[in-house]
Amino acid sequence: MALYILVAVIAYAIGSVNFSIIFSKKFAGFDVREKGSGNAGTTNMLRSVGKGLAALTLICDILKGIVAVLVAFWIGKIAKDIKPEILIQLAGFFAIIGHTFPVYFGFKGGKGVATSLGILLLVNWQIGLICLVFALLVMAFTRMVSLGSIMAALLFPVLTIFITEHYVVDGNYIIFGIAMAILVLFNHRSNLKRIYKGEENKLSFKNK
Repeated sequence: MALYILVAVIAYAIGSVNFSIIFSKKFAGFDVREKGSGNAGTTNMLRSVGKGLAALTLICDILKGIVAVLVAFWIGKIAKDIKPEILIQLAGFFAIIGHTFPVYFGFKGGKGVATSLGILLLVNWQIGLICLVFALLVMAFTRMVSLGSIMAALLFPVLTIFITEHYVVDGNYIIFGIAMAILVLFNHRSNLKRIYKGEENKLSFKNK
């Protein structure tokens, strides 16, 4: 039990490193949470700071999810009497919790979409790629990043039912998929309201 808790704490600490806040303060001179939607994530970086730092934030947030899962994977390799797939699922879930409620930044973070992508790609590259392509298609047709993220999150647990290969560690990931989808929906609750009202912001690539 202690090892499971340790992995959850480490993943939370990794997830709490919010690159959009760090980069916006260092390179733009303000906290990204003070601009635009107030969200500490890639989309708000794009709208409030620009393409370059938004792309850097995206890459770092994806890597953050990958690192959290890799730490759990390595611990699972050397530890005894534990279930490595549970370690990996805990790491993925708590990395997103950390991104959403970062201990280093007053527990006000982002929505964890990029970090979720990194987690999915490492847990099962096939599912990760399918969810990524699906999200991009939805975004391309609707120009709503939030809707693409939400739809991909809902697709994830469905795919775990039908895809049983290519997992980094064999195991049952259905509950994990459902938990991740619920977390993404929770983080996008304000977006869901705006989508319902037809007021959701649409993606723009205009330079800032």
